[in-house]
Amino acid sequence: MRKIKYRDKAKMRQRMRITAFLLTVIFSILIIRLSYIMIVKRADYAERAEEQWTSEVKIDAKRGRMLDRYGNELAVSANVYRIDFDLNSIRAYLKRSLKSISRSELDHMKSVGIPLPTGDDGLKIDDIAPIISKALDIDVSEIKADLEKKLSSGAPAGSVTVIRKIEKEVADKVKEFNINGILVSPDTKRYYPNNNFLSHALGSTDSDGKGLTGLELQYNSYLSGIPGMKIAELDKNNRDLPYTSSQYTSPINGKDVTLTIDENIQNFAENIAKTCYEDNKAKAVSILVMDPKTGEVLAMVNKPDFDSNNPYKGAEKFDGTNTNDKIQTMWRNRLVNDTFEPGSIFKVITAISGLENNVVNKDTQFVDNGSISVGGIIVKDAELEGHGVQNLLQIIQNSSNVGFVKLGQMIGKEKLCESIDKFGFGKVSGIDLPGEANGIVKPVNKVSEADLATISFGQTNTVNSVQYMAAFNAIANGGTLIQPHIMKEITHNDENNVNIVDETFKPKISTVASKEKTAELRTYLEGVVTGGSGTGTFIEGYHIAGKTGTAQKPSESGGYGEGKYISSFVGMAPANDPKVTVMITVDEPSNGTYYAAQVAVPYVKPLFTEIFNYLNSKFFDDNKEKINKDVVIPEVRNMEVANAKKMLKDSGLDCKVDGGGEKIVNMTPYPGSAVKEGSQITLYTSSDGNYNNNVVIPDVKGYSKEDATDLLKSIGIVPIFDGNGAVSAQDITQGEVVSKGTTVKLTLSSYYKD
Repeated sequence: MRKIKYRDKAKMRQRMRITAFLLTVIFSILIIRLSYIMIVKRADYAERAEEQWTSEVKIDAKRGRMLDRYGNELAVSANVYRIDFDLNSIRAYLKRSLKSISRSELDHMKSVGIPLPTGDDGLKIDDIAPIISKALDIDVSEIKADLEKKLSSGAPAGSVTVIRKIEKEVADKVKEFNINGILVSPDTKRYYPNNNFLSHALGSTDSDGKGLTGLELQYNSYLSGIPGMKIAELDKNNRDLPYTSSQYTSPINGKDVTLTIDENIQNFAENIAKTCYEDNKAKAVSILVMDPKTGEVLAMVNKPDFDSNNPYKGAEKFDGTNTNDKIQTMWRNRLVNDTFEPGSIFKVITAISGLENNVVNKDTQFVDNGSISVGGIIVKDAELEGHGVQNLLQIIQNSSNVGFVKLGQMIGKEKLCESIDKFGFGKVSGIDLPGEANGIVKPVNKVSEADLATISFGQTNTVNSVQYMAAFNAIANGGTLIQPHIMKEITHNDENNVNIVDETFKPKISTVASKEKTAELRTYLEGVVTGGSGTGTFIEGYHIAGKTGTAQKPSESGGYGEGKYISSFVGMAPANDPKVTVMITVDEPSNGTYYAAQVAVPYVKPLFTEIFNYLNSKFFDDNKEKINKDVVIPEVRNMEVANAKKMLKDSGLDCKVDGGGEKIVNMTPYPGSAVKEGSQITLYTSSDGNYNNNVVIPDVKGYSKEDATDLLKSIGIVPIFDGNGAVSAQDITQGEVVSKGTTVKLTLSSYYKD
């Protein structure tokens, strides 16, 4: 009888449950692992895969140029080259067997020194590394390291940059090898043709050609362009796939940035700043030249400076606790990045506030006894004996601290602080250079009686130079605050080499004062040059308006540092319609003097002279910018016609002759009249020898005693003098018609301490 087997169904169910559980756990683990790989590690594995089946080499774009306003090159990218290894292509090149290489290529390999492969073995890295090393003058071990480069994952790298910024001769040697995978492409080597010229504004670039400082940093995105790329798909043997084509994207060169800088005016400023820096043994000297009607920077100089071609060289001479600090100090554009208490140049802002708020006019009287006690402090003048009773012109000419404290009190802190804010102080001017400092302006609710006094004559609040010049330009241009800028336009050439303007700088503007009041203030500022602390700036025939300022530097421990000053001069010309403004600051002069009239003013005169000569020269063709000189008409009556015409021509004047006589008997305008250079004078002739005896009194304020004597005597006027120095006043008004032999009294004054 057959034996019957019984199954334990309970055990079977238990086993099935265990099996199902184990399968569930296993599948769960697999799902989790796959999810981790596909989601968490997706980017990493995708990157590794792409590294393995693609070859990618980046090709840098040529950096754009920086040009002055007339197209002169200030920063360029030289024609140099770079060497990159497409390692995947090189590996494929090395693996080729002898029979796969054409006869012509074998001949070429032999001619350039590449060993020939034997049989099916191909070449080794050791075969090509020495010849590349010799051509590039790089140690062979470095070349081998590049050829064997690995990724962080351990896989062979796809590409490596070997060397940059090499000359064409070296690049051509490497090209001759004709090794597939050695890429020779154009590179950018930043070059500044004029070395230190405009260095703080231009800035510099790093080893990769990216902007580090200055305009190179500010406009890096425009200058740098868009890099190109070569991407190829590879098979398992690192060879280009036959059914795919390499992707090659050409680099797009950077755009050119045209600046507002005038290379000639910049050169004048560079030379004068260097002389001023050395003569005064100063810590630093800065010069800023601007067009007040557009906000354009025409020149920007800081001394000491650095060579943009070697931006790290010379840092050891600068302040700093370590090398990096010294480098940053060297690179600082003091005109933009640094602030200071302006001193008496700020009286220009106090004066326009008083005029705009109608609390002062030309007849307002100020009593200055040399000092004034206000809010617990005593404010003194540089001239301790004071100036007595003065009007508005005189407190500006004499730079009277006492007078301006009283003017500040008349204005009141609310109105004065409102003017300070309106003229842009306490906030960046918006100049297109990196790192502009705001300056510090005390809020009106924290301005004490003593603060109001010190703010009025240029202490307590701080400014940066560009910010101040934006406000000063508003006085020059009739009341419009214009955003200062150094970029004029950004351009590029299209595929047909047609120049395309991509962007022009459009400054922000606002009205901050009236044309009438700013024009009135300019006449007072001209008085500073003809009869005040700025007389050293006076240039015969030109109308310069300006203001000096000598400010003590605050000490880190509080109060003011002993013997440390910033001396400044700001000026504009011509005073009635300014076309150029200038600022010069001398930081810590240490040659025995520190007043601005002594250390800053003497260098402004040659700067203005250079600028006037340039703007009026045949080399300058922008007629609207010319600053025509005033010429005092010489006496030519009783001269023969030929001699009279020659004298007028030598004076820069034209003439027409009325009549057929041999001698000049009359002329219009009369001798002594001031006319613009090139003006036409009418000469009347007769043969009887009788001529008109009238002359016009010229304006000789600002002249030296000798020059005033020569001019007045040449037209028949007799001068008498009172005092010493330059002419600051005359008792007969300019333009008055008098007879020859008339006596005019001239008051002479020395420069004021300011």
